[in-house]
Amino acid sequence: MALRKTLKGATGEVHTILGVDLASHPLSTRIRGAIKSMRNERRKWASAFLIVLTVVVAGGTAFYFYSQYSSLKKNPQEFAQREVKGLIERVSELIVLPEGEEPTVATVSDVEKLKDQPFFVRAKQGYKVIIYTQAKKAILYDPAAHKIVEVAPLNIPANP
Repeated sequence: MALRKTLKGATGEVHTILGVDLASHPLSTRIRGAIKSMRNERRKWASAFLIVLTVVVAGGTAFYFYSQYSSLKKNPQEFAQREVKGLIERVSELIVLPEGEEPTVATVSDVEKLKDQPFFVRAKQGYKVIIYTQAKKAILYDPAAHKIVEVAPLNIPANP
């Protein structure tokens, strides 16, 4: 028992097994070198894996955005129609909308030009105006807060 010590390399204690000092033994330096090269090999493989993973993710992202861009370029109205459909779905959660009519949607971009009209008194930039001409209804919607700000009847003068 006196000849054996437990191996605790982290403590810095000199380890002897059967009277041989392991710290100064030539075989121990070879083992340490082999362990070090194995660690370096693992690091190389891990680095290579991370590089390949990054390239794959970047390529996938580039492909996704390129396909979105090309579909938008082919049919720009499709994007606008999808946006209007999504907007109408969100607003229909808050109020019953007229059926059988495709609304006209506009975005408030210059509040100062609209301040003199009572419908736009509480309007802010980015609000959506949804206009139903047949139902004669106008809705002012805040997409950020998901709230209807104003609803008003639409007065369109008849053409002579």
